[in-house]
Amino acid sequence: MKKTIELYFSLLCLIFNSCHVFAAIKNPALLKQGMVVSEQHLASQVGINILRSGGNAIDAAVAVGYALAVVHPCCGNIGGGGFMLLHLANDKNIFINFRERAPLAAKTDMFLDTKGQVIPDKSTVGYLAVAVPGSVLGLDTALKKYGTMTRQQIMAPAIHLAENGFILAPADVKILEKNVKSFRHSPNVAAIFLKHNQPYQAGDRLIQKDLANTLKLISANGPDVFYKGRIAESIVNASQKNGGILSLKDFSEYRIEELAPVHCMYRGYSIFSAAPPSSGGTTLCEMLNILEGYPLSHLGYHSLASVHNTIEAMRYAFFDRNSELGDPDFINNPIQHLISKDYAAQIRQHIHSGQITPSSQLQAVKSHEGINTTHYSIVDQWGNAASVTYTLNSYFGAKVIAGDTGFFLNSEMDDFTSKPGVANKFGLIQGASNAIFSGKRPLSSMTPTIITKDNQVMMVLGSPGGPRIITATLQAILNVIDYKMNIQQAVNSPRFHHQWLPDETNIEPQTFPENTMKKLQAMGYHLVTGQPWGAVEAIQIDPITKNMEGANDMRRPAGSAVGY
Repeated sequence: MKKTIELYFSLLCLIFNSCHVFAAIKNPALLKQGMVVSEQHLASQVGINILRSGGNAIDAAVAVGYALAVVHPCCGNIGGGGFMLLHLANDKNIFINFRERAPLAAKTDMFLDTKGQVIPDKSTVGYLAVAVPGSVLGLDTALKKYGTMTRQQIMAPAIHLAENGFILAPADVKILEKNVKSFRHSPNVAAIFLKHNQPYQAGDRLIQKDLANTLKLISANGPDVFYKGRIAESIVNASQKNGGILSLKDFSEYRIEELAPVHCMYRGYSIFSAAPPSSGGTTLCEMLNILEGYPLSHLGYHSLASVHNTIEAMRYAFFDRNSELGDPDFINNPIQHLISKDYAAQIRQHIHSGQITPSSQLQAVKSHEGINTTHYSIVDQWGNAASVTYTLNSYFGAKVIAGDTGFFLNSEMDDFTSKPGVANKFGLIQGASNAIFSGKRPLSSMTPTIITKDNQVMMVLGSPGGPRIITATLQAILNVIDYKMNIQQAVNSPRFHHQWLPDETNIEPQTFPENTMKKLQAMGYHLVTGQPWGAVEAIQIDPITKNMEGANDMRRPAGSAVGY
């Protein structure tokens, strides 16, 4: 099996044009004091500097969150929201929900025309697509409750990067280039993210003075200036002038939540992950429970049998995800049923060797009990760990910046079910449980995850990628626990994905050998090859030596794993 895995990585390095990564696969860095992994190397460096100066993992997580808002503006944010999963050195596990909320004036049919049909782009571009941001309150609350440093200390690196600028790497420019057309639609956006109305080039310095001023306001005044002061007023004024429905009351009444994470066991490991309104942890645990009944290690990495069982687990879990889950303030999520070992055993009875289950038939085993994002992972020397995923939804969110605030606002309203049975931008076909409602949080796929064994952190990971976040995280876990890869191999490994509907299996180039492809197609799988996706940013800790291994996904060459 080892030779097979290495062959895949040799092919992948050619596809990604990143063959230098292959050398790192064989000899991952071994460090003991602290580790930070993110999609942008400057943000990773900010985090490790915080750890070196005596801060804990939560201090570093907040610093990285603000830094990414500067150096990774497509996805890092203060105009969006997300989730922070913490494992504290005292063995306490905490899930902080700072997911965006629908405006109070939101209505179930707000994106439908007079005939009841979904209006294209209305939920993805412009101020009507914007939900109330949660990142600022989420980060600040985590720092106050679990950090050790001041807000001013934590935010100083981000302010410096915004005010003085940073040099754009080729990978940074590549993301900006894809959005030049949308930047030109708004003069205040073009003034920041275009250079004399032309795309930035690698080696240019991106300076964001407006964002620096906004960050200074937050640093000095805390979240009140964002939710009850000048920043909220700027966003609301821009929204009202441009067809949006955001109000000052939406901001002043925004609250975060601290919840228990979803927890399950897999082959003796404790899996802690995201709770609703994220579907990530529930869906991940349901898939792991199903797969625990199969000897994946014996079957072999990407063998026909292991791939078949994994795809079927994805199919069943996503059916439940899309049918059953939503904001727990509005619906009853049957989490304990969905992640029970008994329910997984029932599902396995419907999975047969050499035979697929068409998605249209899954109603028979339905539970009856009453996409661009960024992720980063951090571990400190005391045993604290932070797994953070936050988002603007699509690249650069709703493509709007309010006045001179300097940051993009999210397009999170598209994560709701605009109309049951109609796909959103990620192709997800969802039910009424995730319908739009005043003050409701949309269902998410973000899956920040921490794995422990004997109360010691063993893995910290997560990914961006819409619904593919969940399956990318799943496969990284399987690659380590079942297929015995090191963390860099596990992260770089080629991926496949199934989400119930559409009834197709998405695969990255060279994911399976040709003969396996043919056998899967003969079984009835519809395989669709597309561009690589996701960016699993992960840390693994050896339980005996305590060595930390960090892995930045090769799909995000601007990122880095740094430690000391």
